[in-house]
Amino acid sequence: MFAASKLATVSPLSPVNAENQQVLVPSMAEKGAYDDSPYPLLTWRTFVMGALVSMGGLVFGYDTGQISGFLEMDDFKERFGERSPGSNDYTFSNVRSGLIVGLLSIGTLLGALIAAPFANKFGRRLSISWWCVVFAIGVIVQIASSTNWVQIVIGRWVAGLGVGAMSILVPLFQSESAPTHIRGAIVCCYQLFITLGILLANIINFGTERMENSGSWRIPMGIGFLWALILGGGILLFPESPKYAYRKGRVDEARRTMTKLLGVPDNHRKVAMELTEMKKKLDAEQGKHAWWQCFTSPRMLYRTLLGITLQAFQQLTGANFFFYYGTTVFKATGVNDSYVTQIILGTVNFACTFPGLVLVEKYGRRRCLIFGAAWMCMCFLVFASVGHFALDPQDPTRTPKAGAAMIVFACLFIAAFASTWGPMVWAVTGELYPAPYRATCMSISTASNWVWNFLLAFFTPFITSAIDYRYGYVFAACCAAAALTVYFFLLESQGRTLEEVDTMYLLHIKPWESSKWRAPTGEELVAVDGLMSDNGEINREPADGQDREEQR
Repeated sequence: MFAASKLATVSPLSPVNAENQQVLVPSMAEKGAYDDSPYPLLTWRTFVMGALVSMGGLVFGYDTGQISGFLEMDDFKERFGERSPGSNDYTFSNVRSGLIVGLLSIGTLLGALIAAPFANKFGRRLSISWWCVVFAIGVIVQIASSTNWVQIVIGRWVAGLGVGAMSILVPLFQSESAPTHIRGAIVCCYQLFITLGILLANIINFGTERMENSGSWRIPMGIGFLWALILGGGILLFPESPKYAYRKGRVDEARRTMTKLLGVPDNHRKVAMELTEMKKKLDAEQGKHAWWQCFTSPRMLYRTLLGITLQAFQQLTGANFFFYYGTTVFKATGVNDSYVTQIILGTVNFACTFPGLVLVEKYGRRRCLIFGAAWMCMCFLVFASVGHFALDPQDPTRTPKAGAAMIVFACLFIAAFASTWGPMVWAVTGELYPAPYRATCMSISTASNWVWNFLLAFFTPFITSAIDYRYGYVFAACCAAAALTVYFFLLESQGRTLEEVDTMYLLHIKPWESSKWRAPTGEELVAVDGLMSDNGEINREPADGQDREEQR
């Protein structure tokens, strides 16, 4: 089952690899000491690892996708809603529905922030398994609810702790484990499984919403327990990420894991080179690193703020705006069932994530993110203009052409988001930070995502009631700002080891020139602490070394 794939191979000495990274360090070994055979593009071990760990995305997507359907189910409303005055109908007040939906985001925010210390102390693998247990406890609390809506809220908060923790642990584990040449695609699988989870939740809700008992919501909720069980148990069958194992002194374990995931023998040159880079980085570090050094160490404030900004823009691109308004727009074409609307949009979202797995490695992170942001900006300008000036908000069926145009541009937007900003932000934030601060910085940046997720969910109804579809112009401006942020601040990390990415930021490589940068050899790689002089200022010698390398 775990035999290496023979469909495609990549040579460590081929132009494909030489384009983005230096070949062998001459001093590492005499010629012929290492195996230079080509390595598979993808091994079964890497495929299974990517798919299994991405189940964390399925947990996330499924849990967030099911709640909107629950709020429309009769049995759920009768048990946890409020009776409307003068009728037998049950509804949810804005406060109650807001708490039921929003407490998950509060839990995810907290879970994202506290996951890093667990990951650094107990490892990535055991931490993922533990937070799956926390999520399962939250699901059990919700299923056990009978008529007390507060119990639902508490259960969603507990489940949110697990979802938030997994939202940093899964990309972290993937980025530290996946081979360099497919790391972006593997991490992007996390977003693919998020969209799959949302789609599955929509389909299952559609299948159970006609049930006249608690099975209408308990069955979909209980199925969510299965995803956590698969991930929490399955991850224990895999070894720890090689980056983490190496930093804990388990060098042989790190080497074995790398050779198995890459599909090469123990003496392969690529493995030796990456181990040498890890050693140089680790040797240059000085003692323990406190969390506040994410802001005070050389170039760390820049990188931490960049990660926070990119995660914020993933929300501020406005993808959820289309799902919020989807039902209204689809009514213009005669589709009145909100469950059908969610399935249509969810299908587009899921299907269009697949191209992102290819684009991220073929064209790089920067190009895709800039192009995707520009595309989304255009879609929002058209969508907002047609919605405000042409669509009849009182009776959308009277303006079917406007509705059809808006549906087209909504789907075009979702296609752009799903293939660029949806998956690739997780990839770049997993590559952005050096090893000592990676878990902590990913926690902080991911918390930014959850903060904006909550703020947009809470304030969107108030904003749209005041300015209707013109709200889309705000998101269009955010998309334009996102494109500029990527162009001026984000370095290209395609095909580079995490140690090389670290070196690029330390050497102040210009982002718009980063795709052409050539990595120094293993002995010349610099680490964060290696750039520090006695007074805490940045030592600029490595940059001079880079200039000398370029002159040669």
